Parts: sequence; structure tokens; C-alpha cells
Amino acid sequence: MKNSYVSSYIRVLHYRLFYIVLTLLMCLPKIKAQGGQSITAKMYSQVMPVFKNYDNNPAIQLSIYNPLTTASEQYLQTIQCLLDKNGFESIEFIEVYETGAEPFHKQNMLTKVKPGAKSFAIEIKKSLKTGVSNYWLNVILKPSASIDQTLTLTCTSVVVNKKVLIPVLALGKGYTKRIGIAVRKEGDDAVNTYRIPGIVQTDKGSLLAVYDIRYKNSADLPGNIDVGLSRSVDSGKTWEPMRVIMDMGEPHENNGVGDPAILFDPVTKTIWVAALWSKGNRSIAGSKPGLSPDTTGQLVIVSSQDDGLTWTKPVSITPVVKNPGWHLFFNGPGTGIAMKDGTLVFAAQYWDENRKPYSTIIYSKDHGANWTGHIKGPKENTTESQVVEIAPGELMLNMRDNRGAFRSVATTINLGQSWTEHPSSYNTLIDPVCMASIITQNIMYKNNKKEVLFFSNPNTISGRYNMSIRASLDKGNTWPDRYRLLIDERIGFGYSSLTRIDNQTIGILYEGVKSLLFVPVPIKEILP
Repeated sequence: MKNSYVSSYIRVLHYRLFYIVLTLLMCLPKIKAQGGQSITAKMYSQVMPVFKNYDNNPAIQLSIYNPLTTASEQYLQTIQCLLDKNGFESIEFIEVYETGAEPFHKQNMLTKVKPGAKSFAIEIKKSLKTGVSNYWLNVILKPSASIDQTLTLTCTSVVVNKKVLIPVLALGKGYTKRIGIAVRKEGDDAVNTYRIPGIVQTDKGSLLAVYDIRYKNSADLPGNIDVGLSRSVDSGKTWEPMRVIMDMGEPHENNGVGDPAILFDPVTKTIWVAALWSKGNRSIAGSKPGLSPDTTGQLVIVSSQDDGLTWTKPVSITPVVKNPGWHLFFNGPGTGIAMKDGTLVFAAQYWDENRKPYSTIIYSKDHGANWTGHIKGPKENTTESQVVEIAPGELMLNMRDNRGAFRSVATTINLGQSWTEHPSSYNTLIDPVCMASIITQNIMYKNNKKEVLFFSNPNTISGRYNMSIRASLDKGNTWPDRYRLLIDERIGFGYSSLTRIDNQTIGILYEGVKSLLFVPVPIKEILP
């Protein structure tokens, strides 16, 4: 711990010195264009991790403005860069792309370099267009890069027509990057899209992640969709090849199963996965009252008793958990829980006789042998939810609310026979109408054992970006902003799932665009 503080202190001094030098360099003469205008450069870096097994890591955006009335042609010759020690050890290549004024896309690569030292130059030799041009430094990580580390990358200068131009730091927050790993990405195993993450830790420390395998496109059910599983036995550093654990057979088209949730039973050591089977068009739009697969969507479950290596065949529990008058009933995607008394609980959702959606739960008192449903939800117009036990026997249901703006929250002390609206309901946790994740974890906080709630979602009222993790120390009554950590500010598909890794670390599995990304997060960064 002492060495950690010393190294942190040295690192802080290093970057303070760096910015002092940068400020002094900015006093150098600017490159003047005709009419007195200057060529300027701005550097920006989004708050975002960089990922192993992934080629979409635009760590630095260098924006150069070349006035329209230049006296002569201007050439961008070099970009001077600086890496910290771990960045130098972790980066395999840096690709440079030019996009004009558009956002990042991988279409016009100018060069690719392998850093030979912590301070290095990237040779460009590119004629500057008039107006704004964006140059992106896209990081490709080595397979050996550690997801328990961070790296820092900055641009210290650019050279235009043999003159040094110092980039203005547009924003200085994102230059130190978490390192994560792409568990599944677009194109893996010839799959178009991976979506709907759920993740859990077993008693052996294994991490089991479930998700939709959307073979042909990114559309929801109905379609050709199976449930996949990825397994890690080293806290997420590496992941075994994908297993298909739910496949409803021929015909594959419009016979899909998806939106999975996963649960670990610490008593029997059994892992349970629940999902929605749509035989034909029996998902949200096409499902009708009844119990038959030909009429209504089916809540199907599978289980594993060998730490996720092998799985049972899917079995429908719809006849015992669904009210026949409801149009549809299935699980809430993400993660279920085992209560302190051994009761297993999945969040669920249904569309009633009037096609109004409600969040609810199902539970099992006998470790999955039998399941209880038919439980009326606490609030209409809510769908995907997650459940946690905030006190012995007291459940909290955290719900996606289709009205938008906030999450709705309710509690029950009798497994859903009655519900109480929570004080934080629809006024505290902002949400853009999206699935979210909530878990409990016991930690040491200020020398005391504390049960903490952790919550993840896109922290916006509208739009799925700013993936964040928040913490509550008072059973969800308050979620102080000082206990909120921004993980990834980029736009993505928005779903996420949290899991314990160890006493000091939680993991987040979340959607990029058609991909599933995993990052370990030290709890001390959320609760400083």
C-alpha cells in the first residue's frame, strides 16, 4: 500500500511537470496563414476504456484547423506522442486515421506505428485540407496487456511545415485509459450482433456471462437468436470459447430465444439461466393470452451443475408462472439473486389483459425444482427490472420505466404479495429508458463492514451514452454524485450487468455497438 501511494505521488508529479512544460511550449509562435489567421490544433480524449481483442479504441482525437486563406500548402509532418510505462508495455500498434470533420470511422488509415519508446513520433506527411480535419490515434493492445492496469497516452506536439504546433487540451480527463477486454465483438463466430448481457460469479470464482447471439442483424425477437455463454476462470482476464446454451432448433428463423438472465445458487452450486422463447412471432408484439408456445411467448430455463461447462435442455415454466389472461410473461434480462434464506429470485415482466406492461418477480423456495409466479407488479408501464435483497427478506425491484427520465423503484417484504413505492422511485436515478443493473456487495468501508448497492446504466435522461457506476451506502435511499464513476462516455446499445470479482473489485459487462465489453473497476474509485 505504501509503495502504491509513492508511485501515485510520483505519477502525479510527472503529469504536473508535463502540463507545465506543455503550457510553456504553447508560448511558441503560431503558424500564421494569410490574413493573420492561425493554424490551430486541439486534442481531445473521451472517457473510455481501451479493449483487448478489439480494434475500435480511438484514444486520441487531434483536430487541426487550417484557415481557408493559407498563403501556401500546409503539410502535417509528424505527431509527437508520450506514453506512460504501462502504455508502452501494453500497446502493440497505434493506427492513425483521418476523417475530415466527421466522427471516428475506420476507413482512411494514414499509417500504423509500433511505439519504440515512451516518447515517440508518428510520421504522417499529409497535406492539410482547408477547414477542420480530425486525426485519430486508434490503439491496438497486445494480448499480454493487463486488464488490472491503466495506460496514459497524450500528444505533445505536431509539426506542420517544419514548425512545431502545440495542441490545446480541449478536455483533459480521458488520457488515462482503463484496460478491458471485448468478450464478444461483431463478427466473432460469424455473428452480426451480441446483445443483452448478464453476468454472475460462482463459488469457484468463475465468471459466467450470458447474452443474445443475434446471427443476422441487431434486431430483437422474433428472429434467428440463441443464448450464448462465455466463461472466465481468471477474473475476466481471458475467456473460453463461446458455448450455445439455448437453441430451440429448427426452424432457426423466427424461432429464437433471448433476453437471458443468470443466477447462481450457493447452496446447490447450480447455475440457472432464464430467457424468452418466441416460437414464430411470440415476442412482445405478437404474443397473446394463453399458455401454449403457439400462442404466447415462453419463459424457458436451463441449468448447470458443473460451473457452466454443460447445460440441461430448455424447459418452459410458463404454465406455472404466467397468468393465462396476460399477453406475455418472461424474465428481466441480467442477473437473478439467491436470498439469504435460500430463495431464488429472478426479476420478470408481463403484459396484462390490456397489454399494459409491469415489472415483477418469480421465485423458487426449493432451489429451482418449482417456481412461483402470477405475481402482480408494483407499477404499470415498467418492463426490464433487476432485483436485490436490501435486508433479510426485503426485496428491492429497480425498474425500467417507459415514461423516461428516471428509474422506478419498489420494495416488498412478502415476495410480491404487496409492494411499497421506494422514496427514490422516479426521482433519483436518471435513465434514458434502458435496461440497468443493480447488485449488493459487502465491503470494508472506513474500517467497517458495509453492504453497498452498486448500480450501472447510461447516466443520461435521453440517449444511451455515459455508461456509469453509482454506489449507495443507505440501501438505495440516496445515490450521491460523489459516488458516481463514469466508465465510457461513448454511444452504445446501453445494457449492462455488474458482478463481484473480489472484495476490492467489481466487474461490468456492457454493450458497445454490437459487442460486449468487460472492465474490472476498483471499488475505491467509486467510493474514494
